[in-house]
Amino acid sequence: MARKPTPVGTPPTSGAAHVVDLIKKAIPPLHPGGVPFVAAPLVVAALGRNRKWVRRAGLASAAATATFFRHPHRVPPNRTGIAVAPADGEVALVDTAVPPAELGLGTEPLPRVSIFLSVLDVHVQRSPVGGIVRKVVHRPGQFLSADLADASEVNERTSMLLEMRDGALVGVVQIAGLLARRIVCDAQVGDTVPIGDTYGLIRFGSRVDTYLPAGSTLLVERGQRTIGAETVIAALPSAPVL
Repeated sequence: MARKPTPVGTPPTSGAAHVVDLIKKAIPPLHPGGVPFVAAPLVVAALGRNRKWVRRAGLASAAATATFFRHPHRVPPNRTGIAVAPADGEVALVDTAVPPAELGLGTEPLPRVSIFLSVLDVHVQRSPVGGIVRKVVHRPGQFLSADLADASEVNERTSMLLEMRDGALVGVVQIAGLLARRIVCDAQVGDTVPIGDTYGLIRFGSRVDTYLPAGSTLLVERGQRTIGAETVIAALPSAPVL
């Protein structure tokens, strides 16, 4: 008997393949930086497969670590003249402050939005604006709780300076927290990064500060939750406030 042709527009997938596709869409992918941390407890679970408590502990640890290193797909707003949140988390500060000296943005206070990431938040960092990376500077320091105001000045950090197409400069600073001991910044001087593009990762609790051009209008409030790459945190000086 001849097989009936597959209707136009219907993907020729089996039920199992459809289930796998649904799972892929429901579960965010893993950031590459988290692979070793997920693999280690999986190895422990495999080696201890004959001991139920070892197997369960290894699998639970792998699942928890994979959740921490999740890297969901995000779509930035289709608007010009804005800055988006560089991270998921809670807005800890909305103020003006002198940027870290290594950014070279001068000694005058600039508009700043500080976002605190708990251990339950997505921990990848995304570019708040599109531009060319002009500086990437790492500074060793302390590991105070990232929700403290002093953390911006004394904690270990990595600062990145972005130059936008119109010449405006934006600084974004990854700050280690009480539990964080590793800041990853994949961006390099000379790279061109689109708005919302993933450029880094902080492991296990942290904070991200964004320093914006003078005259920017801050559009978030303290205590507000942000979604990295999607929440608009500011309208830049040349942009109308909607």
